[in-house]
Amino acid sequence: MKYVVFAIAALGVPPLTLLLSLNPKWMKYAFWGMVAAMAVYQGTSINFFSHEFYPGTARGMEVSLIYLLDTAILAAVAFRGKMKKWLPDGGARLYLVYFLLCMPSLFVADDLLISWLEVWKMILIYLHFLAVYSYLRATDDVKSVLQALLAFVIVNCLLVIKAHYAGVFQPSGVFPHRNGMAMGMILLGPVFFAAFLTYGLRTWFGRFSALAFALACIATLWSYSRGAIAMMPLAYGITTLACFYERKNGMKKFKRILPLLLVGAVGVVAIMPRIVERFMNAPKSSGDTRVELAACAREMIRDNPLTGVGINNWSLNMEPTHPYQERASEVVGRDLNYRGIVETVYLLVCAECGIPALTAMLVWFIWYWFLCLRLLKRLRKTSCFFIPAGLLGGLTANYLQSTLEWVLRQQLSLICLMFTFAMLSYLLLNSKKLAAMEEMPVK
Repeated sequence: MKYVVFAIAALGVPPLTLLLSLNPKWMKYAFWGMVAAMAVYQGTSINFFSHEFYPGTARGMEVSLIYLLDTAILAAVAFRGKMKKWLPDGGARLYLVYFLLCMPSLFVADDLLISWLEVWKMILIYLHFLAVYSYLRATDDVKSVLQALLAFVIVNCLLVIKAHYAGVFQPSGVFPHRNGMAMGMILLGPVFFAAFLTYGLRTWFGRFSALAFALACIATLWSYSRGAIAMMPLAYGITTLACFYERKNGMKKFKRILPLLLVGAVGVVAIMPRIVERFMNAPKSSGDTRVELAACAREMIRDNPLTGVGINNWSLNMEPTHPYQERASEVVGRDLNYRGIVETVYLLVCAECGIPALTAMLVWFIWYWFLCLRLLKRLRKTSCFFIPAGLLGGLTANYLQSTLEWVLRQQLSLICLMFTFAMLSYLLLNSKKLAAMEEMPVK
């Protein structure tokens, strides 16, 4: 039945594209629908060539409603002649380099179909990047994009709170995993924290930003993700410093931070026993597993430093028929017997795709981090300043936490990351126009 519904939705893409190209005002509703599809991603996605029980980062040729709407928006923008470039900035070109450097791993992969599932995912998330960027480029509608993201954060957090009070120990909200949810909230939460510091409670956007920020903090804490909880002070601390770089309304921002510190201290004290329990009573096997899987990754990299063992083929190479578990057991001093994924996205990419691909991914990540720094200066006198200020903290936390997690290879986590990259790319292109505008796009 789900495939029938998907087929009907797919058939609706051409008429929707025509409608959006004839009446651009409807594009905003399509964009809101795309963000709503993010909130119901798991319920609206289907897998072709499904490998449901494969313990890898891609288990099928996954397609979701969000990608159908991405396609409609992109096609409508192209029909209206507003599609200027397929590689709009240096970050997009770096992603292409990263993608191409992953391709040699296909020649050494044990299973090409399994590899194709990850390649397909990489193509689709770039489609999403282009859709968000093209929508912004065609409409300059920063306000709707931020409102949609704000709604996404609030919906996710309300689901986390509901699950928490229903007895779920580590709720995941709209994300497939609690760690992915925590990373998503620590990526987006600082953006709305920066918006609150900028606008206070005097506007509706400021009030809802304060709500989204508070809920994002609660959701992150209730994920009980040790990495995310450890990254929270860093993310929000960097964002706070970036906001004061604006050198405007400094005393007002300081007064807004003081009650937050008080409320935050009370909240942390209330939840501290559970946090301490999570840190102190975590099974020793969890830490041991991270070390053992890292040893397996090192053996794979040593054998295939240029190509890795094949994109999305990690789990195949952890089968008993492969020697990596045995070789890693010699390194750690005991027998291993599992097929888990190495708990860092960096070692995973290096083991599957080789050192060149890892290098390209790191440069791609770092390019957008430095872009945040550039935009702090360029947008200092605009109402969009809080966006790079918030993302500077959010991206820092995500990149560092990824040394402990592989969730940046999950679909929804990548979608959120690409969404923020597209926003930064648009701001880079239009920074001079935004600085010159009398009517600011965010109020």
